[in-house]
Amino acid sequence: MKNSTNRKSEIDRQREHQANERTFLAWLRTAIALIGFGFAIARFGLFLRQLQTAVTQQPTVADRNLVSSENLGVSLVIVGIFTIALAAWRYNRVFGQIESGNYRPNRLVIWLLAVIMMALGTMSIPLILGRSAPSPPTSERDRN
Repeated sequence: MKNSTNRKSEIDRQREHQANERTFLAWLRTAIALIGFGFAIARFGLFLRQLQTAVTQQPTVADRNLVSSENLGVSLVIVGIFTIALAAWRYNRVFGQIESGNYRPNRLVIWLLAVIMMALGTMSIPLILGRSAPSPPTSERDRN
């Protein structure tokens, strides 16, 4: 009977480690998505500026505002990199807790990442609402 109980305990431990690995991989997928979105947002902002220059035939000035597509994109890439480090730290922490038999969930990490993503999401609202159409040409030469 003891051998059966020991075998079941070993299988449960193996399942816990596999669940920990799946959770780690989910964190990595999230980080990769954040980095990809950040890169796309930053490059799309640059594309929009170049498109406006081509349409208006006037050079555009890069956004120096705190809330710009470039800043938001870079912020998402940084958060993605931070998420990878956080995922590795959390995986190792949970691994040790599983091995010692005293797993304790930690919601602080989840709340921290949620607050950061809410802040970045809030920063994107002015970018969505604030895009203005290019101004019409004003000089006589531009009108002809």
